[in-house]
Amino acid sequence: MQEIKENTALKMYGKECTLKCEDFIKKFKINKEGLNSQTVEELLHNFGYNEVKQGKPKKWYNYFFSSLFSPFNSILMGIVLILLYTDVFLPEVPNYANIIVIVVLVLASTLLEFFEEFRSNKAAEKLKELVATTTTVLRNGQEIQIPIREVVLGDIVKLSAGSMIPADLRIINSKDLYVGQSSLTGESEAVKKLSESEISINEIDNISDLDTICFMGTNVISGSATGVVIKTADSTYFGKVAKNITQGKPKTSFQKGIEQISKLLIRFMIFLIPLVFVLNAWKHDNLTAFTFAVAIAIGITPLLLPVILSSSLSKGAVRMSKKKTIVKKLDSIQSLGGMNILCTDKTGTLTEDKIVLERYLDIHGEEDIRVLKHAFLNAYFQTGLRSNMDQAVIDRGLKNGMEEYKEKYTKIDEVPFDFVRRRLSVVVTDGIKKQLITKGAVEEILSICSMVDYKGQVTIITKEIKENIRKISKELNKNGLRVVAVCQKNDINSIETFDVNAEKNMVLMGFIGFLDPPKESAKESIEKLNKAGVRVIVLTGDNAEVTRCICDKVGINSNNIVLGSQIEQLPDIAIMRILKKTNIFAKLSPIQKARIVRLLKEAGNVVGYMGDGINDSPSLTNSDVGISVDTAVDIAKESADIILLEKDLKVLLDGVKERKKNIWKSYEIY
Repeated sequence: MQEIKENTALKMYGKECTLKCEDFIKKFKINKEGLNSQTVEELLHNFGYNEVKQGKPKKWYNYFFSSLFSPFNSILMGIVLILLYTDVFLPEVPNYANIIVIVVLVLASTLLEFFEEFRSNKAAEKLKELVATTTTVLRNGQEIQIPIREVVLGDIVKLSAGSMIPADLRIINSKDLYVGQSSLTGESEAVKKLSESEISINEIDNISDLDTICFMGTNVISGSATGVVIKTADSTYFGKVAKNITQGKPKTSFQKGIEQISKLLIRFMIFLIPLVFVLNAWKHDNLTAFTFAVAIAIGITPLLLPVILSSSLSKGAVRMSKKKTIVKKLDSIQSLGGMNILCTDKTGTLTEDKIVLERYLDIHGEEDIRVLKHAFLNAYFQTGLRSNMDQAVIDRGLKNGMEEYKEKYTKIDEVPFDFVRRRLSVVVTDGIKKQLITKGAVEEILSICSMVDYKGQVTIITKEIKENIRKISKELNKNGLRVVAVCQKNDINSIETFDVNAEKNMVLMGFIGFLDPPKESAKESIEKLNKAGVRVIVLTGDNAEVTRCICDKVGINSNNIVLGSQIEQLPDIAIMRILKKTNIFAKLSPIQKARIVRLLKEAGNVVGYMGDGINDSPSLTNSDVGISVDTAVDIAKESADIILLEKDLKVLLDGVKERKKNIWKSYEIY
């Protein structure tokens, strides 16, 4: 695969990467308004859907032969070959009875497993259409959402934080675009993508050097961009690599268990058949002794055991779908039922995820409509991944008569949100003055502010003012409010290019406080999960005080809360000791969440992780069973094994109960 990477990058993308943006648009006759419906239909007819061959649904015969050559059936077919010699070839009068019985049993088990597996996967495919990953494209001059499989060559694709890259794209417009390419390169660091290449064609050695090309299967970490589809389906780099991948996915514990039983049976046969033959050969003729030994081999083979388990899991997947639970990977049902630790985020799982803007306060905690105005301009004009908090700000602003600001102000530029700086900035003008308005986490905003604004008076920020600000913020947190700080800067006429370097020497305006009340069902669901043997651990990026308030209300012990900054300083063995007695971890980065999940698994636990954000994807991948929801960002849905149609622990509890009930039925049948 490494050879493919090094030899293909220049050949496949060299010219497209290094061409000037305008030259690229002219050469390939790109229509910035997007394709029309007729062109799309022609391209779909000529080139097919945007699906990599290895990722397409299996054909019926794939399931049939997989069932036919299962480990247990292979053992029985080996016995049939022996019987052909002992019962048909050697005797004067051939006896087909034993062969017919075994063939019938093999066919019965094969057909039973085939029909159940085929039917459940077809059901899963239909259910997956409900949560199909989509992308935003320009068609006939309008932005529309379409399934990724319907993307065609020449499509204009709009990207923002959390978007999956739907095909191989040439970026024609970007703003602080960072893409995660670890799925292709293994490098954890996000890569910056540009509309104009900073390298020459001679400097391209591998795909990491292609700074204007985004690859299918990767995802946007932060920023926004517009790109043109230059390759789809098997012709993409992802498609080329997929053809050369020989190793499959790691085997689940269920698959390993079946293999271990098969190997154990084969060992028994290798030992028992010769032993039984020798013990009977001195009493009977060799043919009779050998036939009896083969009969013993048949007797110790539990033919229907794997069929019962597979069919049970398949039926369970269909039943779980009726309980608002979509199973993307059949074997994950086994992990879900065996789960003894559930790691979950706070927002939307323990809370209603219906955020309402409750307070807009100045630096002394007094209500100030100017704070709401600046927050409204920031939320309305930003073009990245719009959060529930952004929508809450817009709704509250419109209720307070700020509709006119949508026309009065014009956006000039923006610096998108990312999980490192935890801020978002927009540059707007009303035709008279330009303003840089930034909102974000309190500590991160304080770090870039040198002044404060109180009732129109701007003064230097002091240590005492900072302490008072932190005190007000903490009090709001204790009352369950999530606090975001707002700041601005006017003297920006000399700034030509706006980036993170412009976020300094700013003026703090105040705070906005959001309320996200706990779900009524959360406390009862957590109690029932605990009774079912599942310990709930909260992993959140929110601050400790808000997290403590919510966890107290839903019945999670909050006496001990560990912060991400503390985790960063500790070795793995120390964190393992903390994990034994701590249920709440706050202010965590995505890497810290994934580390905790990894350590829980290494301690011998079966770990489930429930999340729906961009920053949850590493943990979803690391866990034994990744659980997401249908409203999650694209990368979270792609990383998950199970998808809930409702973000509620009660739905997950139903799924756990269904799976446990399912396995007990399997044992009773067997």
